[in-house]
Amino acid sequence: MLKKIIAVFAMTLILSTVFTTMGDKAAAATYHKKAIAVAKSKLGVPYRWGGMSTRGFDCSGLVKYSFAKAGKALPRTAADMYYSKKGKRVKSLKTGDLMFFAPNKASRPTHVAIYIGSGKMIQSSSSKGVSIAYTSNSYWKPRFIGAKRI
Repeated sequence: MLKKIIAVFAMTLILSTVFTTMGDKAAAATYHKKAIAVAKSKLGVPYRWGGMSTRGFDCSGLVKYSFAKAGKALPRTAADMYYSKKGKRVKSLKTGDLMFFAPNKASRPTHVAIYIGSGKMIQSSSSKGVSIAYTSNSYWKPRFIGAKRI
């Protein structure tokens, strides 16, 4: 009888862990998709240094705004997002990951974008405002210093 109780308890524990993990992944996929949808809805909004509204965004303002609308609070600047304990650094990109860029590999991050899949990212750049760019772009690729999954 005791073996049956232990077996039922163990199975319950295993199943609850599996379903909780699946729920966490589904929730993450949902808010990543929502953050991307919010950012895409702002395509064409002009660049504004320090901007965090539909009147104008800087890079981190767009990312912070988009994730906030999806239910996730992020720090204000690209560097603060990069060094924050929120999220984990990743080597391979998945949709919704934050991509960080710096003038050189030894510098602090000065730019952040959201990876949207298919080798593309959405960002707010000083030259184009909220726009989509290829991650292989000759300007951005050499400046890429890392990514985080929130």
